[in-house]
Amino acid sequence: MPNVTLRLSAILLFSLFGVFIVDQNIKMLFVDGFRYYTECIDLILVYNKGVAFSMFAFLDENLKYIQLIMVSAILVYIYYLKKLCYAFPAGLMLGGAFSNIYDRFIHGGVVDMVYWHCGFDFAVFNFADVMIDIGVLWLLFLNFKPKFCKS
Repeated sequence: MPNVTLRLSAILLFSLFGVFIVDQNIKMLFVDGFRYYTECIDLILVYNKGVAFSMFAFLDENLKYIQLIMVSAILVYIYYLKKLCYAFPAGLMLGGAFSNIYDRFIHGGVVDMVYWHCGFDFAVFNFADVMIDIGVLWLLFLNFKPKFCKS
């Protein structure tokens, strides 16, 4: 049986880079001009200078460095825990987080594109945001139901 750290690394890094690559390719479509409009969901281009719902936009350039430190600390913590069951959800979460941070360095803000406006206006978000949410919910589930996390 391979070393736990090696297996953790493989799962974590494949999922992290997978999310990063898929998200960046989707974002490039919108940066290059793709748009689509419907009655409920518009696919548009928005550069978010803050975090969720544009919070902390006042931090300007400092936000990307703060996020980079925080996300890197989470990556180190996942390796410290050495729990194989955390590898995939952490990879989803970290892949989305690093992709959004990369946007801040390249585009000056996070590239968001999905705008829900059916019945009420919702935030504009992207694939990375969805992966972050799924990863966080999965990790919370594993923490509250430890029987599903044997390793």
